[in-house]
Amino acid sequence: MGMAQPISAPRPIPIANPASTVTPAQRLLSLDVLRGITIAFMIMVNNNGGPGSWRFMNHAQWNGLTPTDLVFPTFVFVVGASIVFAFHARIKRGATRAQLARHTVQRAIIIFALGLIVNGFPFFALDHFRVYGVLQRIAVCYLVVGLFYIWDQRVSTKIVAAIVAIVGYWVLLRYVPVPGAGMPGRDIPFMDQRFNLVSWLDRLIMPHHLYLEYGGLDPHNLRDPEGLLSNLPAIGTALLGLLTGLWLRGQRAAKSTAGGLAVAATSCLALGYLWSLSFPLNKNLWTSSFVLVAAGWSLTVLTLSYLVMDVWGWGRGQSKWLVYPWLVLGSNAITAYMFSEIVPGILERISFTSNGKPSNVLAWLADNVFIHMPTPGWAAFAFSFFTLAYCFLPVWIMYRKKIFVKV
Repeated sequence: MGMAQPISAPRPIPIANPASTVTPAQRLLSLDVLRGITIAFMIMVNNNGGPGSWRFMNHAQWNGLTPTDLVFPTFVFVVGASIVFAFHARIKRGATRAQLARHTVQRAIIIFALGLIVNGFPFFALDHFRVYGVLQRIAVCYLVVGLFYIWDQRVSTKIVAAIVAIVGYWVLLRYVPVPGAGMPGRDIPFMDQRFNLVSWLDRLIMPHHLYLEYGGLDPHNLRDPEGLLSNLPAIGTALLGLLTGLWLRGQRAAKSTAGGLAVAATSCLALGYLWSLSFPLNKNLWTSSFVLVAAGWSLTVLTLSYLVMDVWGWGRGQSKWLVYPWLVLGSNAITAYMFSEIVPGILERISFTSNGKPSNVLAWLADNVFIHMPTPGWAAFAFSFFTLAYCFLPVWIMYRKKIFVKV
């Protein structure tokens, strides 16, 4: 492909080959299903039922990895992969670079704003209002990677950018002194929970507006799992997803495509776990080893889904029921997520008296329904599934009526 064109250029992005273009009939069912599975798990782990929940339904406290830690990076990975298909679908309808860029900026702003609503609902206390968040990080990754892809569609530049983001982040955390604390690995422990470059920067620019500041914690402990600097490796995650989307869209045999996905999954897992020996897996800091391992597991699930659904044809025709729930959730993923974040806050504020003591809807369910489960783990899981169920209902109705909210 030739030299990169400026975003404002009026001509559309060239499409490699009309024969390889994704049409509605050729939609990658595996990618849609992966998005649905991811948002379902995200809803459940974000509403995991409290301290009695199973370990795999909780994040690692600091270094380490649980299945819950893989949910968010998988969604960012899918966002990157989806950019390829969504942008080329718009190109087929005649969109220019300028129109794509404008739409990308508008969509990122809306997603960021929805994240602010989630953080503030229902009281919006501005003195401790948190700006960072899950949707905000998705918005940043979508904006940066989307505009980058509009400007330049070469695979080589995406590979270089991903390497720069991942390796550059490691250099920053490992070799840049933390102001007021010293050099990591010499004056302070490398990746110290209190003294690291990511948390220092967040405390500098967002004092009193960080996730882990509530409850009167020591100011030196303030940090945010979606902080500013850790957006850099998260962009690397989205770029790996975009590269995967480019591979999926390539004109090659389905088995060769699946083989390439499997090789990529194995490579990411091997490199990531090897790197974790010196640069630990850490979702809070979104470490470079975490980027590779998370992408490896995302690619593993995507490989299996691609083989089962897009190569062997399961999930289509009479077997569509196998993937129906994931398609419903994936079709309106942001809507389902918004329900999962806002509805619990509403239910907690529906107050009444039960058995002579103050209660609310969620507390009543915990005391009268979920308490009858055989173990605390199952009780917490039942609460998580209940949350998923009431978030599923509105998006199921929307799916039946062919209403798809595209922010």
